[in-house]
Amino acid sequence: MKEFRLQIISPRKVLFDGNCTMIEYNTTEGYVGVLPGHVAMTQIIAPGVLTIYEEGKEKPTYIAAMSGISKILPDTIMILIDIAEKKEEIDVERAKAAKERAEKRIAEKADNFDVERAKYALKKAETRLMVANIN
Repeated sequence: MKEFRLQIISPRKVLFDGNCTMIEYNTTEGYVGVLPGHVAMTQIIAPGVLTIYEEGKEKPTYIAAMSGISKILPDTIMILIDIAEKKEEIDVERAKAAKERAEKRIAEKADNFDVERAKYALKKAETRLMVANIN
């Protein structure tokens, strides 16, 4: 099976640097899957599950990805991501508390309140919980 090199880099660490057979993630234009030999392009990543498929591994690697950019070349993909956590790194209780906080703030609708910021916080918490609950 053909592979390509994938690098996923956040400001804090390198989350992945190796070969894979396919990657799937959410963009501002929708959910995409990238295979080796993909046409060159740049995409804006939106909050969602980032899934990495590696040859010889029974289960894929799951990452909660919040926002960033991807640069796709036929044999390499580089993803620069602002906030990302691997499934095993997610603090489920913290994500649940963040989700509840965001939902409460959205429901209250205070005058000096940034609704879009609360919606983004809610999406981040939901993404973390979604990834943490993948079997």
